[in-house]
Amino acid sequence: MSLVDRVRNILLTPTTEWEAIAAERASIGDLYRAYVIPLALIPAVAGFIGGAIVGIGVPGVGTIRVGFFAALFAAVLRFGLQLAGVYVLALAIDALAPTFGGRKDPEAAFATAAYSGTPAWLAGVFSIIPAFGFLAILGLYGLYLLYLGLPRLMQAPPDRAVAYTAVVVVAAILVGFLITGVLGILVGTRVYA
Repeated sequence: MSLVDRVRNILLTPTTEWEAIAAERASIGDLYRAYVIPLALIPAVAGFIGGAIVGIGVPGVGTIRVGFFAALFAAVLRFGLQLAGVYVLALAIDALAPTFGGRKDPEAAFATAAYSGTPAWLAGVFSIIPAFGFLAILGLYGLYLLYLGLPRLMQAPPDRAVAYTAVVVVAAILVGFLITGVLGILVGTRVYA
């Protein structure tokens, strides 16, 4: 299945798409190459364009842009941390599965983390125009995708899906804070040094 078809299906018909995903057996490497890397590039590239080229308009000051190399450094770092974040989230999904009556399956856990992240990666396009960055909230649709995907891929009982999703969301928030913190420390140091 093509990347565009998979993205469209996971967003528009998630219930049937999770069933199709559950029937597939893709390796973690295959999912990285065919799905995660192309989508994780969206917010990284959009953030670079928004920061280095478009900039942020500040009343009375003008447009503020990040330097080219600082923005490039931030984009590369953001991209790498997103790739790592998906993997760390997959580890959490896999480790938590038995607690919620599911089965451990690293590939299924990675697929769950990867496909439920689709809306957040797509919403990253709004970073091109920093003033529209608040629209990244549309990425929260991924929580619903996660809720639908956990019982199907990790074979957790549907009646425990809400609790499983809630705990995974807490793990995802912690991973997100870690990524944001690392970006803030490394990019802030690089920009202001």
